[in-house]
Amino acid sequence: MKPVLEVRDLTVTYPARRGAAPARAVDGVNLQVGQGEIVALVGESGCGKSTLARALVGLVKPTGGQVLSDGVPLGYSAAALKAYRRHTQLVLQDPGGALNPRQNVFDAVAEGPRLHGLTDRLGERVHTALAKAGLRPPEQFAGRFPHEMSGGQQQRVVIAGALALEPSVIVADEPVASLDASVRGEILKLILELRDSLGLSALVVSHDLGLAWNIADRVAVMYLGRIVETGTVEEVLLRPRHPYTRALLSVLPDSGEPPVLLTGEPPDPTSVPGGCRFHPRCPLRAAEQDPRCDTVDLPVLTGEPSSSGLAACHLVQ
Repeated sequence: MKPVLEVRDLTVTYPARRGAAPARAVDGVNLQVGQGEIVALVGESGCGKSTLARALVGLVKPTGGQVLSDGVPLGYSAAALKAYRRHTQLVLQDPGGALNPRQNVFDAVAEGPRLHGLTDRLGERVHTALAKAGLRPPEQFAGRFPHEMSGGQQQRVVIAGALALEPSVIVADEPVASLDASVRGEILKLILELRDSLGLSALVVSHDLGLAWNIADRVAVMYLGRIVETGTVEEVLLRPRHPYTRALLSVLPDSGEPPVLLTGEPPDPTSVPGGCRFHPRCPLRAAEQDPRCDTVDLPVLTGEPSSSGLAACHLVQ
């Protein structure tokens, strides 16, 4: 499957502050999203997921590596970024913060097309996007303001704003994190319907492995700036190999396994440990006492899809 969106050896390092070392937020990531594929990027808060998402849409310029769209490296001039964002759109997690309270729904959805000069038959374009996002009939919603809508309806407006540009890829950063449980399923179902009806590709960022099970074709697990396990959703969630993935899965309500409590300090991108970056908190390393965990760096995982799954761990190679 040819990737429509890809990152190769991507790094994003934030400058040092107040005497601390630079923060290696994304530290050597390879990842691919294929045509019509949904990839879930999961991990705990602070692992670099959102920074990677913003780098994918050009909001953060990488320190190293490349972002590629249909095999073409992303340029960072204003014109290149504008052309790129016509086809790759970001959906943020907080629709209340993403929407301008002074704009009605029509103007919020029309903002992108206007910026890109797509003003011919603008009303039809906006109404079509609203209908695709599940706001039907669109005429009923076009004149409303954000405060007149529920959280789920607001998120549908944000998604309609992305669809109005007819993108080929959506990068969704925690798209249901701020919504009630009853509404989350509706938004996830919408993303699946858009994939099936439009051939849309998506990278969905989440800390919720249950979301990945419900929506994703493939899963990439991120820890301290790097992908530590990747594979099909069945491989990663039913047969996890990396001890970090196992720990994340163990705390799900229906896991059937005793919860794995991770000890040690939370991951700090300004102080990445040598060897395996998970070793200070790894229960498997504590049991095995393998010296490689502390001293031998692991290779960066390839971004190419693998039916057998890949894990960056000395003890499961």
